[in-house]
Amino acid sequence: MSISPFARIAANSLVEAGAVIGANVTIGPFCVISAGVVIGEGTTIGSHSVITGLTTLGCDNNFGSYSSIGEVNQDLKYAGEPTTLVIGDRNLIGHHATFHRGTIQGSGVTQIGNDNRFSNGVHIGHDCVVGDHTQIGDNSGLAGHVELDDDAQIGYMCAIHQFCMLGNGVKILDQSGVVQDVPPFVMAGGNHAQPLGVNVKSRAFLALNQEQQDLVHTLYERFYHQALSIDEVKMSLKVMESDFPVIGFFDRFFARSARGIVR
Repeated sequence: MSISPFARIAANSLVEAGAVIGANVTIGPFCVISAGVVIGEGTTIGSHSVITGLTTLGCDNNFGSYSSIGEVNQDLKYAGEPTTLVIGDRNLIGHHATFHRGTIQGSGVTQIGNDNRFSNGVHIGHDCVVGDHTQIGDNSGLAGHVELDDDAQIGYMCAIHQFCMLGNGVKILDQSGVVQDVPPFVMAGGNHAQPLGVNVKSRAFLALNQEQQDLVHTLYERFYHQALSIDEVKMSLKVMESDFPVIGFFDRFFARSARGIVR
């Protein structure tokens, strides 16, 4: 066990031998930190939380109370393999969060990036990959193998089906069910979710210049208003790729997309 002398751990919390606790970590009352867990500097763990498995937390994260982080995944094929959960830096996680580690049938790791904001009751399933600067609302969940790209936003009480992909700057409205992939910058909602326009308030969209913003609108028209096939849209992307950096978002999305896009 390696505990920094500058960590603050409540007297009634349990830290098992083999855990690594960094400087300026705060662990509230009635927590359990298992062997194999690594907690980076400046991270705060709320009361009554359990962090277990081969889980690595970066620096300056904040976990709300009653969270269950790094538990055994819900895949019935899981047989105790040494899979992992890796969380980056400066993430804000609300109360009652449940994050599961990966499976050997997937990538073996559930991975969450930096500067994300997850509200109360958020669930991250096994083998999910979450980028940076994403937001997930109260009581929403990602099933196994979901990929959530940078700057994506999910409202409250949403369900994202396993193996779905949500591209950069996507917005999913409250109480939606997503069963297919959502291309970059698309706003979608309903059950099952349907496209509702371009997410013009996305952090990623606002970072584009006017010409590239106009191109995103043009691509949305081609996806949804011109009855073009995905292959036809992909061909047009190839023509524009060298002139517009924003096309890279779409290229990377379609290189991984396998479930078809919301229609």
